Amino acid sequence: MDLSAINPVLLIASLMVAATPLLLAAIGELIVERAGVLNLGVEGMMIIGAIAGFAIAVESTSPILGLLAAMVAGAVLSLLFAFLTQIALANQVASGLALTLFGLGLSALMGQSYVGIKPPAMAKLDLPILSDIPVLGPILFGHDPVLYFGIALTAAVWWFLKKSRAGLILRAVGESHDAAHALGYNVIRVRILAIMFGGACAGLGGAYISLIRVPQWTEGMTAGIGWIALALVVFASWKPWRVLLGAYLFGGINVLQLNLQAAGIAIPVEYLAMSPYLITILVLVIMSADKSGAPASLGRTFHTSQ
Repeated sequence: MDLSAINPVLLIASLMVAATPLLLAAIGELIVERAGVLNLGVEGMMIIGAIAGFAIAVESTSPILGLLAAMVAGAVLSLLFAFLTQIALANQVASGLALTLFGLGLSALMGQSYVGIKPPAMAKLDLPILSDIPVLGPILFGHDPVLYFGIALTAAVWWFLKKSRAGLILRAVGESHDAAHALGYNVIRVRILAIMFGGACAGLGGAYISLIRVPQWTEGMTAGIGWIALALVVFASWKPWRVLLGAYLFGGINVLQLNLQAAGIAIPVEYLAMSPYLITILVLVIMSADKSGAPASLGRTFHTSQ
């Protein structure tokens, strides 16, 4: 075992990359749940975004087009969930699980001809002076644009929920859809827009994995990140900045276990690989007593006749 082989600067920089797809998916799901909808289809939307973004990036040789296509694919798939739960009034839990299974199956079918292909590389934001700063430069100023977009999106979502009128309406729908409807707000429209935003974020998070973090296509490569994103929203008590901290915590644990494997630590690889998920479960158990941030109408179906 050689722990000296672990470079702390690279470790921190890597955890930021590992946290980004989780952050994007969780921020999107946070908006969905603040609108009172529980979408368990995050994993399905992420994997569809991963293959759609990968395919478009390969065919167009543009990773930017791939990322945009992933957002569109995630949003389009989320419309299926929106139709089932908001129009057909199907059960949200069952519809979300069906969406995940559908996404996993469809992505496997779509991705058969893309196995073993390398996508076009995403350029990093290399700021000449800032990136040369010892220690801080490689950690903070040598990443791809999507990583910084994820942090900016977290700030934007916080402002939206706390400072904007539209955010107030969204929160009102999530707290009491009956009261919001009585005040004249279109509950169904607000929830569909929130679901589409969550789908676009999940699709972008999936494409980040296939185009930037692990630039290749492998069936099922999201590997449960969508489920962790769902748990992270609860862990964060439905607050954006806590989502950011939680994503970085999970990303750090995930990267650390990979580095420990490379260093040859005398712990079975299977235990190290499952450690991020075990710690996530432990945190959820600890946080389960605090439901103060949960929207009161979360998971409840709204009937237009009300």
